[in-house]
Amino acid sequence: MSMLGSIVLILVVLVLIVVVYLVLRNIVKLLINSVLGLLILFITNYFHLMGYFGKPDIPISWLTVIVCALGGIIGAALLILLNLLGIPI
Repeated sequence: MSMLGSIVLILVVLVLIVVVYLVLRNIVKLLINSVLGLLILFITNYFHLMGYFGKPDIPISWLTVIVCALGGIIGAALLILLNLLGIPI
């Protein structure tokens, strides 16, 4: 292999390492956000916090879990707000 081929190979490997690092860093952030969103939903229902506003608990269904998993904390806040407005999902 020529010297130019070796340099190109080293650069490609370095770019791949940087891309993998950035992707994994973002995946960890998304995973933590998803777990926190599901935890907020669970705590809201466990302590019956919606009852303080005269509303029933948020039903745990596949749709609410998916919204919390994809939306994280914002998804849980959206579900709580919709439930307070009388639009349960």
